[in-house]
Amino acid sequence: MTSPTTSDVALAHPALTQQELIIGLVSVSDRASGGVYEDKGIPALTDWLAQAITTPYRIETRLIPDERAEIERTLAELVDVARCHLVLTTGGTGPARRDVTPEATLAIGTREMPGFGEQMRQISLRFVPTAILSRQTAVIREVRIDGADHAALVMNLPGQPKSIKETLEGLKDDAGNVLVGGIFAAVPYCIDLIGGPYIETNPAVSKTFRPKSALRPPAA
Repeated sequence: MTSPTTSDVALAHPALTQQELIIGLVSVSDRASGGVYEDKGIPALTDWLAQAITTPYRIETRLIPDERAEIERTLAELVDVARCHLVLTTGGTGPARRDVTPEATLAIGTREMPGFGEQMRQISLRFVPTAILSRQTAVIREVRIDGADHAALVMNLPGQPKSIKETLEGLKDDAGNVLVGGIFAAVPYCIDLIGGPYIETNPAVSKTFRPKSALRPPAA
């Protein structure tokens, strides 16, 4: 059973335009979607994004079961209808038979972005050897909507809040020096390249990397 669709305003910003940043968050879990226990994936992602992104944005959330057809339908709807520029999934990326999020993600993508999954596993291997069992991946989905091109980056993240934070943010020492880069540092420039809004971040949480030619003056 799919939970009711929710749409939340992550940061107050009254002036909504076509280039408003829209982020989709999808938690894939049979038990959470069935009400057996409270979902922790979407709250963890929402909290982290609020700390990391300084650009105004809006969030679309979905809580769904581990059903491949439902995952594919949800990811496509978030890009094609809700017009998200970034979609983050959590859960369903292990080797169990019900873990089908990567297959659904690859099915709706037009181009694979394997580097994100590779880096996530490198980060997780710092903590547990079973990180090699994780199958997270990422894709670009490109569509034509009302005569205009639209594209989104869709990424699979781990299911645990601690792991979500580590993979997005990376690992730092006690002095704040980066030991292993988090994957979100590359996300804003990727969104630039596929025609999405310019995303600015809090460098204390996630320092965005862009080549000098792609930098813009800070927002007023």
